[in-house]
Amino acid sequence: MKISNGATVAVVDGAKLSVFRNTGDEANPKLSAFELGSVDTSNKSGGKGHASSSANPDDNTQDEDGFVSGVVELLNKQAVTGKLSGLIVIAAPRALGEMRKHYHAKLKDVLIGEIPKDLTGQTSDDIEKAIASA
Repeated sequence: MKISNGATVAVVDGAKLSVFRNTGDEANPKLSAFELGSVDTSNKSGGKGHASSSANPDDNTQDEDGFVSGVVELLNKQAVTGKLSGLIVIAAPRALGEMRKHYHAKLKDVLIGEIPKDLTGQTSDDIEKAIASA
């Protein structure tokens, strides 16, 4: 997968968010970490049309769902205000599934791709390699 200069990479699991911007080019990507903002974890719904008690029977799952929906809320705001020129989401498979439920149409427009892997805590070099091989 190619990543253009200025594109954003969000690496997410149920409790951690790492955000990078490509300061290199497509041929030589260089991911630089930056802060996107604090994540609001109060939305613990199990997605559209699901009550959290039936969709998420345990507190840990509800906490993870609240975190990933908060991440998507931050990304949606960036997309709606035009601050994202391109986005790659790398997330643990379960987190990615929950995230997709909350994508805004503008976010979908700037989404370059998704990688269903848990790479939180990995180096930017490892993340660059995962993007290149996707």
